Formats: sequence, structure tokens, C-alpha cells
Amino acid sequence: MDFSSNFTYLYLEGHVELEKYRYFYFIITLTVYILIICFNSVVISVIYTDKHLHEPMYIFITALLMNSLFGATALYPRLMSDIVSDKQMISYQSCMFQAFCIYIYGVSEFTLLSAMAYDRYVSICKPLQYSTLMRMSTVRFLLFLSWFVPCCEIGISLILTSRLRLCKFRLDRVYCNNYAIVKLSCGDISFNNMFGLFILVIAVFPPVIFVIFSYIQILTICLKNSKDFRRKALQTCFPHLFIFIFYTITSCFEIINSRFEGNVPHIVSMIMSVENVAFSPIINPVIYGLKLQEILKRIKKPLSWKKTMAF
Repeated sequence: MDFSSNFTYLYLEGHVELEKYRYFYFIITLTVYILIICFNSVVISVIYTDKHLHEPMYIFITALLMNSLFGATALYPRLMSDIVSDKQMISYQSCMFQAFCIYIYGVSEFTLLSAMAYDRYVSICKPLQYSTLMRMSTVRFLLFLSWFVPCCEIGISLILTSRLRLCKFRLDRVYCNNYAIVKLSCGDISFNNMFGLFILVIAVFPPVIFVIFSYIQILTICLKNSKDFRRKALQTCFPHLFIFIFYTITSCFEIINSRFEGNVPHIVSMIMSVENVAFSPIINPVIYGLKLQEILKRIKKPLSWKKTMAF
């Protein structure tokens, strides 16, 4: 029998008290998604329209926010559709595609954050070589790697998953997750587990280690310089460092949750499973928009102009 004819749909059973709070969940989810689109679009448009911001640091910020929009779009529209549906079903192909998109978002977030750390490291620790080391060709190459490498890593992992024959069709989640799909198989999944751990190690640990190394070097340079130098350096580094720490912590929660699913309360498991996809896309533009003075000044400019016109 053809494998594709053996089943068509997977059931997402991670929703909590959906019948009781269906429309409340929908309104909250729609509101958050609209805010994500608005906040990210505002910062991206400010950077795009102002030529003074066409510098490596702001280009990386734009890439990070575009990645946030990509990740949110992989989650929210499907989630809203499931909330208002009587049955939370998704085709196997669509489930695999959603898992691919969400994993690309997650891994690319780490690679982009590590590229941004490199930019800050060169800017602060090697200022005289900055224009040479951070040419636009270098920026384009880093952006290419930030998305191409995750696509290859996740693509291979999902190809291995697609070769498995499933005997269960119910996911205890609100969105599709590669490891959750693997656990639906009735065959030997030891190789998938080992490869998944291998991808986890090479996708997460090198960027995290590099970011830590970069900030140790930055901190060392700051301690050797004046108070004004430290203030300016930390002003540009704080948003990146905050987002990196927040995303790393939430990603760790999701990794632990996916590996030990069933051993924690269901509501806690659901919150842990979506927090890095749901919260980071709205936190990123807020942090960068409020903390980086160049962006904040350009966001305030149209608002102050409108107030002047009102008078």
C-alpha cells in the first residue's frame, strides 16, 4: 500500500479548554500577531527608509526582525485557524512544512545573533579594522550563512523523518514539531534521535559559545577604557545581549520540554512549547526600538511632526 494513502491528517491535541475559551484565545492570538507585524514592520521600515541606518548593525537588526516575522507567520495563522475549527487537524505534508519553517526560524535566530555579536565585537574591540572586516560583502555572506546553514541542517533532519512510517496520528501540541512527529513512528527511531541531538549540538552550541566569547572580549575592552566609552558600548550591546539571553533561555525550555514531554503538567508544557516562537517576535522590535537611540529618534520624528501639525 502506498505510504501516503495510509493516513492523511494528524490531530493537534495540545489545546487547553478550547471549547470554553475559543473566542478569547482567538482574540488574544490575533491581537498579538497584529502587534508583531506592526512593531517589526515599523522598525524595519525606519531602517530601510533612512540611509544613515544602512550600516551592518542595523542591517543585521532588520534581518533578525524579518526572521521574527517569518517565525510568527509560521505559527500564528495556523494556530488561529485551529482555534476556531471544530477539529484541530493538519495534513502530514502541511505539518512537516510548518515544522520546517519553525525550526528554520529557531536555528536562524541563533546564527543571526552570533553574526550580530561578531559585528559588535569588531566594532568595539577592533574599531580601526571595522571598515575592512565588515564590508557589505561580508555582511551579505554572513546573512547568507545565517539562513542557508539552518536550511541544510533542518532539511536533512526532516528528510529522515519523512522516511519513517507512522502508526500514531495524534500530537500533544498546538503546532508541529519534528521530534513530536518522530515519536509517532512505530519503527526504530534511534538514528533520528541521534541525528536530532547532533543537529542540536552544532546548531546551538557554536553560536552560543561564540556570543559568550565575544562579550567576554567586549567586557575586557570596556573595563580598560573610559566611563563614556563603556556607556556607549553597553548602549549598543544591551539590546542584543538581552535578546540573546532571553531567546537562549526560552529555547532551552522548549528543548527540555520536547525531550521530557509528558513529565510536566500539560498547561506548563504548552506554554514552554510556544514561548520562544510566540514571545521573541514581539520582544525583539520593542527592545531595539526603545533602546537604540538612532532608531528611537527616527520613530519619534513622525510622531512629533503630527503633534506639531495638530497645534
